[in-house]
Amino acid sequence: MSDSLKVALLGCGVVGSEVARLLQEQAEDLTARIGAPLELAGVAVRRPNRHPDIDPSLITTDARELVARPDIDLVIEVIGGIEPVRSLLLEALKSGKSVVSANKALLAEDGATLYEAAAGAGVDLYYEAAVAGAIPLLRPLRESLAGDRITRVMGIVNGTTNFILSRMDATGAGFDEALAEATELGYAEADPSADIDGFDAAAKAAILAGLAFHTRVTTSDVYREGISDVTSADIASAKAMGCTVKLLAICERTEESVSVRVHPAMIPRTHPLAGVSDAYNAVFVEAEAAGSLMFYGRGAGGAPTASAILGDLVAVARNKLNGGRGSGASTYADLRVVPMADVHTRYHVALDVADRPGVLATVAGAFAEHGVSIQTVRQEGRGDAATLVLVTHSATDAALAKTVDGLGGMGFLRRPANVLRVEGMPSD
Repeated sequence: MSDSLKVALLGCGVVGSEVARLLQEQAEDLTARIGAPLELAGVAVRRPNRHPDIDPSLITTDARELVARPDIDLVIEVIGGIEPVRSLLLEALKSGKSVVSANKALLAEDGATLYEAAAGAGVDLYYEAAVAGAIPLLRPLRESLAGDRITRVMGIVNGTTNFILSRMDATGAGFDEALAEATELGYAEADPSADIDGFDAAAKAAILAGLAFHTRVTTSDVYREGISDVTSADIASAKAMGCTVKLLAICERTEESVSVRVHPAMIPRTHPLAGVSDAYNAVFVEAEAAGSLMFYGRGAGGAPTASAILGDLVAVARNKLNGGRGSGASTYADLRVVPMADVHTRYHVALDVADRPGVLATVAGAFAEHGVSIQTVRQEGRGDAATLVLVTHSATDAALAKTVDGLGGMGFLRRPANVLRVEGMPSD
């Protein structure tokens, strides 16, 4: 049996404390799987008195000193945020320490700098826990499907928003009521903006697209919309179409470009993602040879995320013992990231209109003027309560936006158009 590999743990909150617990409870199994014992050699925290379950001799408030220790072999980072974490991880990588991180925000914003440092030092940077918690997703994209061409990745990657939309669908509740329930049950933070405004999902989408399409993608490349404008009327209208509403991360590839976006969308109830409820995550992958695959499970939480971290830790520890490193980032394709205006999809457009002759013809003319073809149209209500509901064929976002702007200047429209994208239809 080889000498032990010493591990530094940066952060000991909900996830970090689970990592520390599993390192201790599964020590024998981990040793057998790796070929050497893992030794937790230090834990960097901000408030030492809040961690009674950790051996006090391991606790330090000086993360930089812990990372710099020459006896440390592996670093686990679960602090989150950009700085000082970026500097800490760069120091670790450049000094020959492999890193396991759950930091989606940092990886999506400046993963390239970390990848370069890891490659230069011949060490690993693994981050399975950064997207979809315990679901094995990133490694299959990076390794199992490395011989295939992935064309689309579409998924539910934020449990908070999925819980809210699931409750709206199941109970008819409005957004505010469903958010309050999510907060009460602990699914939503006191400040839920990172989730409900789509920032969390956008960071994960950037990571997924980069791996799937071998192209450098950052959060600034991702189009983002949150769910706070989704209404109970939208949910009811989706039901009438045989659909449900989900916040989706959608990454698509053509021959010469990729598009990456996060927004609420209607999907048919027959689609595999439609049945993913509550705080679960699922990602649907389409590849040329493998066909359609779906990855499903708990996307967050202390124990699920710790499971993904331990899986990465076993992999990088084995590589360390063998004197090598696993597969790193691949950006050889270097595809152009297209703006949202050029992305094609379908749309569900609800128009509150005056119920009088000629309105439908005028609306149809406005859509035709901008090259947006209407697939179906129906009217709900009459008189002052009339609503036209249209579903389009595939069109660019720019064309739909021009159409909606043009409708806004017409006297028969009582309030701005309500637009939701439609994904996952059979011909998409």
